[in-house]
Amino acid sequence: MFAVNRVSTNCYVVSCEETAEAVIVDPAFDRPSEAREIFGIIDKAFLKLKLIVNTHGHPDHTCGNGIAKEKFSVPILVHEKDAHFLGKTGLSIAQAFGFGGSPPADVLLHDGDQVKFGNVILKVVHTPGHSLGGISLVGQKEVFTGDTLFKGSIGRMDFPDSSEADMKNSLAKLAHLSDDLIVYPGHGLTTTIGEEKRSNPFMQ
Repeated sequence: MFAVNRVSTNCYVVSCEETAEAVIVDPAFDRPSEAREIFGIIDKAFLKLKLIVNTHGHPDHTCGNGIAKEKFSVPILVHEKDAHFLGKTGLSIAQAFGFGGSPPADVLLHDGDQVKFGNVILKVVHTPGHSLGGISLVGQKEVFTGDTLFKGSIGRMDFPDSSEADMKNSLAKLAHLSDDLIVYPGHGLTTTIGEEKRSNPFMQ
């Protein structure tokens, strides 16, 4: 877990202990020093990066897609409803927020898909609200929630493609997960589903 760029977006390197195959979830680094640190850790651990996965298309989560793809020659995955944030169509949006653009997605994800690397499977759960194509990635012991669920809070809903109704539905989906799952959010500290159900006012 790395908090990178000027808005402290969480970037994750997730690996299979048995095979050393790995993915980057939200390569949000926009400084060369941040990329070097993360790539150095991947190299030192002899990890074999297989995929780049975006929890959604907002540029503070995708600004490192290009440098990661150039370094490792692996595909970029994003939900179909956020694909417009990547490639030429998303460049003006990224630049408006002061970030670099991203190459287009190579694979479009859908609810119920599986992200596989080594012996690890992360299930794709469509969790819109912050954006139309927001997803959470559910593993055996963890869930990567992007900007849907934070410790004690949730993602912003004041963007053109945000929806309070969608967010409520998405939070209800997450509330049905196991209380023991560790939540790795797009910003801020880790937590658990159970803790958020007990203390997060948005999940009451």
